[in-house]
Amino acid sequence: MKLSQFNFKLPQELIALYPHSVYHEIENEKGEKEMSRLTRRDECRLMVLHKKSNTIDLFKKDKKGKPIKGEFIQFRDIIDYFDEGDTFIFNDTKVFPARLYGMKEKTDAKIEVFLLRELNQEMRLWDVLVEPARKIRIGNKLFFDDSGTMVAEVIDNTTSRGRTLRFLYDCDHDEFKRSLFALGESPLPRYIIDARENHHGTEEDMEDFQTIYAANEGAVTAPATGLHFSRELLKRMEIRGINSAAITLHCGLGNFHDIEVEDLTKHKVDSESMHIGSEACAIVNKAKSEGKHICAVGTSVVKATETAVGTDGMLKEYSGWTNRFIFPPYDFGLADTMVANFYHPLSTLLMSTAAFGGYDLVMEAYRLAVENEYKFGCFGDALLILND
Repeated sequence: MKLSQFNFKLPQELIALYPHSVYHEIENEKGEKEMSRLTRRDECRLMVLHKKSNTIDLFKKDKKGKPIKGEFIQFRDIIDYFDEGDTFIFNDTKVFPARLYGMKEKTDAKIEVFLLRELNQEMRLWDVLVEPARKIRIGNKLFFDDSGTMVAEVIDNTTSRGRTLRFLYDCDHDEFKRSLFALGESPLPRYIIDARENHHGTEEDMEDFQTIYAANEGAVTAPATGLHFSRELLKRMEIRGINSAAITLHCGLGNFHDIEVEDLTKHKVDSESMHIGSEACAIVNKAKSEGKHICAVGTSVVKATETAVGTDGMLKEYSGWTNRFIFPPYDFGLADTMVANFYHPLSTLLMSTAAFGGYDLVMEAYRLAVENEYKFGCFGDALLILND
């Protein structure tokens, strides 16, 4: 397929800058009125796409099965589409505070450093992106705190914005990581940071941009579809007998890179580290052999499971890297259902969703989402794709 087939007009006001929330007016210590925001992860909208019947549901239904106009399906209603023994696959990667702000020695120029991954623990080497890149050269030193204890030296150029930094911090590795991350901010996507009045992340952002089941540190962006799951929803799923399996894929910034070729077969995506263990395989394969539904939570799970699925349709243990790029047409080997967010035009995430749900039906769902003012992006609303 062609890149231009995934373009559509997305109004700026439909891009979610915060997770779904409710707002209350409170009185602060000074007696002044101010708005308090309370995150409600599982109360965003959920559109439901039925692949075989080629239909799309936006609204809840009455006892006669007729849509109730104005009553949109909520994400927490997802439980109503699954039964005992069905299995959800979650990506349990954990986001770390990857965005740092520092100063270049001598000039005191302000520099943004985005941590990508640690290359060598003993030598404190990190692969990073820097902005503005033109000011940062090999041999420069960067300072990240007022005391001057957290210092990094640029030792190599990797890409136009990429650098290798060696942190000059004399302590054990665990203390170094704690000190480094204490200086960092939530790695919210650039489109969110740039659109907010305050162009910096907060402690609240770090919580909002983390799934409640995050366990394995290594992601620089959240597996966004998982952000909709609350503890209450997971408990309700458990009570109903819906199973869950955890895999790990450390989501990278490649999800936000522009595609520069019209022919999608010529686009290359960045590699991401992933791990699928024996426990996840056992849970998923048991459900599959019993004819139960397997639901992939997000495009990162689809990428990981399609990397590790065998020719027999069963999930295999895997530890390594994947650069799988999924776009239509694609024959999926494992999951029969999927839940995803509404993504930006021309994004690889939209392409993966269209491959799973069918190009025409998914693009129609996106048209309806814009028409009905659904929210898009990491904090946006969700789309459930069913194989019925």
